[in-house]
Amino acid sequence: MVDLSVLTDATTDGITNNLNSLWLMVAAALVLIMTPGVAFFYGGMVKAKSVISMMMMSFGAMGLVGVLWVIYGYSMSFGAGSDWLIKGWLLNPFHDFLLKNELNFTGGTANQTLNLDAHGLAFAGFQATFAIITVALISGAIADRAKFGAWMVFAGVWATLVYFPVASWVFNFTYSATANGGAGGLTDGGWSVFGLGVNDFAGGTAVHINAGAAGLALALVLGKRVGFKKGLSAPHNVPLTLIGASLLWFGWFGFNAGSEGAVDGISALAWINTLVAPAAGILGWLIVEKFKDGKPTSIGAASGAVAGLVAITPACNILTPGWAIVLGILVGVVCAFAIDLKYKLGFDDSLDVVGIHLVGGLVGTLYIGFFGVGIGLIDSGNFKQLGAQALGAFGVLIYSFIMAFAIGWVIQKTMGFRITTEDEVAGVDTVVHGEEGYALAE
Repeated sequence: MVDLSVLTDATTDGITNNLNSLWLMVAAALVLIMTPGVAFFYGGMVKAKSVISMMMMSFGAMGLVGVLWVIYGYSMSFGAGSDWLIKGWLLNPFHDFLLKNELNFTGGTANQTLNLDAHGLAFAGFQATFAIITVALISGAIADRAKFGAWMVFAGVWATLVYFPVASWVFNFTYSATANGGAGGLTDGGWSVFGLGVNDFAGGTAVHINAGAAGLALALVLGKRVGFKKGLSAPHNVPLTLIGASLLWFGWFGFNAGSEGAVDGISALAWINTLVAPAAGILGWLIVEKFKDGKPTSIGAASGAVAGLVAITPACNILTPGWAIVLGILVGVVCAFAIDLKYKLGFDDSLDVVGIHLVGGLVGTLYIGFFGVGIGLIDSGNFKQLGAQALGAFGVLIYSFIMAFAIGWVIQKTMGFRITTEDEVAGVDTVVHGEEGYALAE
């Protein structure tokens, strides 16, 4: 969880304040590049006639969620706890409407001046990129068969009713009835709804489990692609997927190390763990592929890296590099097997959002309960932290799944979410967007 005291403590040295603000802005830029990374990663794995549709779902999320975040999303996630819409559950979207509190207008109407809160604005920008990529991740579960307009409606409603509140529960503060002299309010600590003391440093629950559960729900609502079976369609552009994986890994250093909100030892540890866990994830995945199929693949290497990045996200502040390596290998192996569950269970998660993000997020979040420094079972000798991690993880999973299913079902029954079978066979790109990914010379 971000240490917000770094952003608001007036006694902090000015140079340190400026350095921390600069790091947040750089980290935010790194995280923002991850969403085009998702577009490339997903785009390379779909059919050639679906690549524009797939990438547009990520760019659509950037446009819509970025705007909603500034208008009211930041207020819902990080507004003051004394101004609840639903006490202990949902913060008021109008408390910090259009980031008015970070702009700090002073003076009368004739001579208003801005007293900009550099730390607050940098933090708001950093957190905006988390909201954007979480929504974009969901899209991989419904590749090749979703209407763009329906996706945009889902993205806006899901971000408002699911991501913004969940981000508040995980990254903000804990509600206390005795705060503010007994009037109630927020105190530092995270998980305002559950008060569990869950360690989720950079979004294993709020981002990956959240997106994975929503992806599973939408896959069930939209149903299977035409001819769904193992090997239905090979990735049409492997280099595009590898470029996407590279951008994701590059940006993830900002995702994890930036979540400290400061340049210090914790951010450095998070950086090292963000290097080594996905590296180990590659090895774990390729070992499984070699034994299962006889050949290690480049798509497997990219998927193993992403699985390692997903798993280390909640744990990068609390694991030694040695345990991060073990986690990377473990999640690479587990997710390499998990992606085949869709064929056994009968749901069409097109690009393995469930197998990588939901399963990887669960593995990383629960792993802390065993090996987290000072809090896990190995160090503490008790299961308290493991219980907290499990309750937090499955709480977000259940909430996100139910809400995503309900939102998706309503959209499907009203405006329609899935394209027709004929349009799916013809190709989503030309039908929905009037474009082709590759215009070849006659």
